[in-house]
Amino acid sequence: MKAFLTPILGILFLGLGACSDLQDAPTAAPRSIADSPGYLIGPGDVLQIFVWRNPELSTTVPVRPDGLLSVPLIEDLAAANKTPTQLARDVEKVLSEFVQNPVVTIIVTGFTGPFEQQIRVIGEASQPQAIPYREKMTILDVMIAVGGLTEFAAGNRAVIVRGPEGKKVTYRVRLDDLIKDGDVSANVDVLPGDVLIVPQSWF
Repeated sequence: MKAFLTPILGILFLGLGACSDLQDAPTAAPRSIADSPGYLIGPGDVLQIFVWRNPELSTTVPVRPDGLLSVPLIEDLAAANKTPTQLARDVEKVLSEFVQNPVVTIIVTGFTGPFEQQIRVIGEASQPQAIPYREKMTILDVMIAVGGLTEFAAGNRAVIVRGPEGKKVTYRVRLDDLIKDGDVSANVDVLPGDVLIVPQSWF
């Protein structure tokens, strides 16, 4: 699989390098993007649902791959892309048909988050993968999560691709300077949905 991906990633990176909008990543994420109303639930999250004074309705369940969940008295309820508070109000609304004035609290105990909010790492990372975004997450946190770089990585030619389709911006990041030289000025914030591309060294 890696042998198959290497030429594709090389072509992709060359295309990015030719873009005129390639720029250094900002040291801090734009507040207008980084600020959010709260954590959004995603498929694979594990939720602890507590219904006050109704222990038989309290349970711990995963969010299914289709973004729905099933709990006692509720067969299918949309959970993905809602905050725990929003989902709790939705559960209360449905349960009110069976229970008088239900009070629901939802706690996320296993975090994955919506796909569009995950940080995806491809290329010459030790463990390329998609990882959940956490508040105030930096590129160093991402590198720790994926186990650092391979010996073939060109860390200082890595880029972050950010933004919605049609408006994507590509930023340079200096992973070698950060990881090998300990240059903290190379540590930058990441945002939900960022894609980190780490190319292979030419030598």
